[in-house]
Amino acid sequence: MPQQPPVRSSPARPRRPDASMSLITNVMDHSLDDGYAEAAARKRSRGEGGLPKTLRAKLGLAAGLVLAALVVTVGAAQTRAAAPVVAKEHQELIDRVDSETAAADKLEGTVDTLRDDVSARQRAALKSSGGSAQADLVGVLSGATAVHGPGVKLVVNDAKEASSGGDGTNPRETSGFSDTGRVRDRDMQRVVNGLWESGAEAVSVNGQRLTALSAIRAAGDAILVDNRPLVPPYTVLAVGDGERLSTRFQNSADGLYLHALEQNFGIRATISTAGDLRLPAAPSVIVRTAQPSTEKTEKGTS
Repeated sequence: MPQQPPVRSSPARPRRPDASMSLITNVMDHSLDDGYAEAAARKRSRGEGGLPKTLRAKLGLAAGLVLAALVVTVGAAQTRAAAPVVAKEHQELIDRVDSETAAADKLEGTVDTLRDDVSARQRAALKSSGGSAQADLVGVLSGATAVHGPGVKLVVNDAKEASSGGDGTNPRETSGFSDTGRVRDRDMQRVVNGLWESGAEAVSVNGQRLTALSAIRAAGDAILVDNRPLVPPYTVLAVGDGERLSTRFQNSADGLYLHALEQNFGIRATISTAGDLRLPAAPSVIVRTAQPSTEKTEKGTS
């Protein structure tokens, strides 16, 4: 009777410590779902995903930096190449400005020379027309000659804190007054007219001699005297009897108007007498005279 081989029992496999956690073990061993695994396999078959995502990002950033550096380098090179042209154009502009300024200064000197010549001819014409005394008087009254003598000095200035605009409730904000704390052309008109009425023989504002044809107007916020802009403070010189002229002006309606501007709007004004004021001649005075007509009107006979 054949002898049966002995039966050997296989050695018992050791039990895993996480055998009781089969679900967690399965997740750890198979972290990707079958669908994700298939998608990854397809990408590998198409040649995608050859580089890690972080590496691709780094390569893209490096390419961007290289491109930015290239743009900056090209821009700097272009700027460096254009710098001489810009510098040349800038210098040409400066030269043109200097040339035009010199030409304007030359023309201004010519105008001053011609103006002096015209004034001298006017004085000569006035003297030849009727006596030296009368010619001097006419020259003074017309502003054709420079004058000097006693008088008053009146300085008018804006308020220290002049404000622009307003709510429209103040009377000075209407009829051309856009700022309650600033001296306006109407103020200067009243001041000058008040000095004339108080006995002034000659008046100037900031060195501009006034005549019977002078105009004080406004252009925006600037005050113009004979179309020449003035800058505050406004210095008004008036030749005449100093003490009497000062008293009469301050007691006149225009003097009281100026005082009201000081009290209500902060406009600053000071008046003083002077022993010798010097006023220049007017820039240009047109002498207008009337001549009798020599033509005779013939009357027809019927």
